[in-house]
Amino acid sequence: MSTTLLTPDALALQRWFRSKQRPIASVAEFDRAPVGSTAALSVLEVAYADGGAPDHYLLPTVGGRDPEDGDGAWTGLVQALAQGAELRGERGAFVCSATASLNEILPSAHVAAAALRERRLRVEQSNTSVVLDDRLILKLYRLLEPGVNPDLEVSTFLTDAGFADTPAVAGAMTWEPAGGQPAAAAMLQAFVPSTGDAWSAVLRALAADPDRAVDMAGEIGEVTARMHAALASRPSDPAFPARAATVAETASWRASAERQLALAVGAVGGEIHDRLVALAPVVTARFADTFGSATGEARVSRIHGDYHLGQMLARIDDGGFSVIDFEGEPARPLPERRVPGSPLRDVAGMLRSLDYAARTAARGSATFDADGWLAAARVAFIGAHGGVGTADAGLLEAFELEKACYEVRYEASNRPDWLWLPLAAVERLIEAT
Repeated sequence: MSTTLLTPDALALQRWFRSKQRPIASVAEFDRAPVGSTAALSVLEVAYADGGAPDHYLLPTVGGRDPEDGDGAWTGLVQALAQGAELRGERGAFVCSATASLNEILPSAHVAAAALRERRLRVEQSNTSVVLDDRLILKLYRLLEPGVNPDLEVSTFLTDAGFADTPAVAGAMTWEPAGGQPAAAAMLQAFVPSTGDAWSAVLRALAADPDRAVDMAGEIGEVTARMHAALASRPSDPAFPARAATVAETASWRASAERQLALAVGAVGGEIHDRLVALAPVVTARFADTFGSATGEARVSRIHGDYHLGQMLARIDDGGFSVIDFEGEPARPLPERRVPGSPLRDVAGMLRSLDYAARTAARGSATFDADGWLAAARVAFIGAHGGVGTADAGLLEAFELEKACYEVRYEASNRPDWLWLPLAAVERLIEAT
């Protein structure tokens, strides 16, 4: 097969295309499998001018074009999942499966799915999501990464472990190329009616009732504690350990943190660069002292890996929160995203997100006390999570420092006028001890 469905220029403009910094040499159809009578799943092979390994992307089509709501492409996929179908192409197959949750959500799904209303979400980025009758949500993984997908793996584990604060997994689809390693292509989950993500919910509360926003931080802490407990609930599962950190693991944490600091220093110039250079020896020493003494005290398990307010839904039914998107940091290779880590890394990520919420609210109000609110929100979140003992306090601060360094680099590339926020966090965390 060689039919090009997207030109290199058109592909580079897609929000779900990941390698925007690599020059594309060619785009060709590598495989195609029919879905029902009108839809198809194409696999595009993207070759790069730098000579590196090609990538494979999933492209659903109807009559050679992008599916529209009501075309039946998405309901056809749900039917295939319900039937445990194998959608065969010339160079591989899409293997579908369903869980017991699908029949609970949609009895006789292999037939009933055909009548579901399709509503594709238009806020997609690296994936494509489709809501079906406000009962199910289908997530398509556009980049077909060989190996175990942590989003599907962790979501399935949490569903099986009875963790109710993440959407139940109802089915999955895997692309299995002939002679190659399987890659996750889609996940079907229960749809959670929500008012949006927790970021928007907290900002609304900050504008109307900051005390309520503090309570929300506590509720998020409780959900986070339950998530971490569930992830550590089956330590005999080799993919989900719960144990003390090894010397190699704490050394890797130090190396990762020092790399983020170096990248942050290199990402900025002028006065901000000078400030970071002056801070760098103190930050480096903090990383060395903290991570160097963490072995024997720090614990590791599977974690979320990219935890912030945007990774939670604010549920409508009970006002609670559901955790979503367990893919980890997209910039990291897939195997790295499956490596066990410290739950405190998730805690640090959420604390940094609360800081961003406070500073965002302060920009829209001349009277809002961002520092006072953040102090109360941190106490509420950490307390609800179970508190932080003396041994963990330094480790948590080190993870926050690392995250703030990452944010410096992010803001330098995307929002230079926000560089003050993570830089202030670095300075504040250094002064904290």
